[in-house]
Amino acid sequence: MTNNLVTTAFTLDGYRITKSLGLVRGIVVRSRSIFGTIGAGLQTIVGGNITLLSELCEKTREHAFELMCQHADQMGANAIIGVRYDATEVMQSVTEVLCYGTAVYVEPER
Repeated sequence: MTNNLVTTAFTLDGYRITKSLGLVRGIVVRSRSIFGTIGAGLQTIVGGNITLLSELCEKTREHAFELMCQHADQMGANAIIGVRYDATEVMQSVTEVLCYGTAVYVEPER
């Protein structure tokens, strides 16, 4: 599956959906290390973007996205529509990131 066939929209320009295969998701539960927590705490003193946490969040979202795409591949999809992210704090310093959408099979419009 190519990333250009993964969208937050419910249609793909130039393609028609021929089959809806259902919900797909990627779930990652991640905690901050003590070193990351201390480093982020030090960055808050200076202010601005807390790069340690930004990088952790970006990597976690990317991992959840990859898992969602793998799930869609296993279902025989070649595209995913309606992609969304959700995050929930499971316990202190532990966050679940969910990436989900609808797996579909698309064909180019003629």
